[in-house]
Amino acid sequence: MNKKREVKLLNKINRLLKQIGCPRFLHHYGPKKYQLKHHLFAFIVMEVCKFSFRRAVYFLELLGFKVPSYSALCKSRKRIPLMLWNSVLKLTAGIKHNNVAVDSTGISRNNPSYHYIHRIDRQEPVKRYIKLSSFFDIDKKKFLALRIRAKPRHDIKDEELFA
Repeated sequence: MNKKREVKLLNKINRLLKQIGCPRFLHHYGPKKYQLKHHLFAFIVMEVCKFSFRRAVYFLELLGFKVPSYSALCKSRKRIPLMLWNSVLKLTAGIKHNNVAVDSTGISRNNPSYHYIHRIDRQEPVKRYIKLSSFFDIDKKKFLALRIRAKPRHDIKDEELFA
């Protein structure tokens, strides 16, 4: 990747975060070494280049960028709220959408062991799953919004979120 291109990407991330009104740091305590923009920049480069956390950090440090360690990236990925991702999706997708679709998929949870199920006198394992609903623009091929639910719900329940 070209250094000039990546600096443009960092400027675009700064502009998006300023439009959303995000805080500079995700955490309230501890040393504030890396801002949210540094984390997001590393995530985008990691996803585009299909790197692991370690390889992305090594690559960006070779290019002279300020990035957190791979373990800090892994932890911060879990802390970024879904509201932030939906705001970024809404800003980058545009305003007008003609053909849209709502689709959902289930993500399985780990079931308890069969020994535990037998011990609590339950006949069958727990069949709960996490449901991910996505709102997608068919023409532009862009995601518009995401919704994660712990309990199964119909897609119509999430329609007002996507509108």
